Amino acid sequence: MTTNPALDAGWVDPPPRQGFFTDTSICIGCKACEVACKQWNDVPDDGMQLLGSSYDNTGALSGSTWRHVAFIEQPVPAVSLGMPKIGLPGQQSGAERTDFRWLMSSDVCKHCTHAACLDVCPTGSLFRTEFGTVVVQEDICNGCGYCVPACPFGVIDKRVGEGVKNEGIAQKCTLCYDRLHDGLTPACAQACPTQSIQFGDLDELRERAAARVEALHDSGVPSARLYGESPDDGVGGLGAFFLLLDEPEVYGLPPDPVVTTRELPQMWKKAGLAAATLLAGAIAVFAGGT
Repeated sequence: MTTNPALDAGWVDPPPRQGFFTDTSICIGCKACEVACKQWNDVPDDGMQLLGSSYDNTGALSGSTWRHVAFIEQPVPAVSLGMPKIGLPGQQSGAERTDFRWLMSSDVCKHCTHAACLDVCPTGSLFRTEFGTVVVQEDICNGCGYCVPACPFGVIDKRVGEGVKNEGIAQKCTLCYDRLHDGLTPACAQACPTQSIQFGDLDELRERAAARVEALHDSGVPSARLYGESPDDGVGGLGAFFLLLDEPEVYGLPPDPVVTTRELPQMWKKAGLAAATLLAGAIAVFAGGT
């Protein structure tokens, strides 16, 4: 049973915690999730310039990219995924061709159990919903940006662009909070043609993910592993976790994420003790001088 952070946030009898399970082994890089997210949430266009290193045109999550499909090309595959061996244009018959594979993954806000962005927000614009997700209230956010460096995944960011909607306001995935209220599936999961993005009760998704990893291992893909599913990790488990076919670093994910505010209570305690010591010393000095 996973921890439901909605209880800690004060919600009485909340529904089961909702989340995403992204199975990167069946992602085809179609970017339907990116388009659906932008259309439903009225997220502005962030440019259509290819990076030059891949077929990616967004690069990373940002205030105007709440879903990002990464294209990671590996010249020598660790496992065979059955890539078709098609001759290149102009290639002579029988010439050697280097095999490669694409690792495609749709990244999103992780909706952490212990969310540092919530801890540092001074206005309360970030809040925990009854579904266990984390949402920004754009009408309360003052654009201070404290949440940006606090996120261990580099997800949340202030929206940039002259004249765009919510310019300068912290923005990220809401897990389609408005759709959840109406019993609807988030737009990205609804649009995914391969069910690489799966939505539902987090406990059920974790059971489904464990079975999928076992099936991949049995079929000869030993590199398959889950990322962010464990409630014992440094962020208490992710509300949006992944099945990966390689190390997390390959996908741009930290191998051992830790909530950046974990040490704050001890830091404040030590700061308080230091201040009390200085105050006591100052009193002693002035008292001795008189």
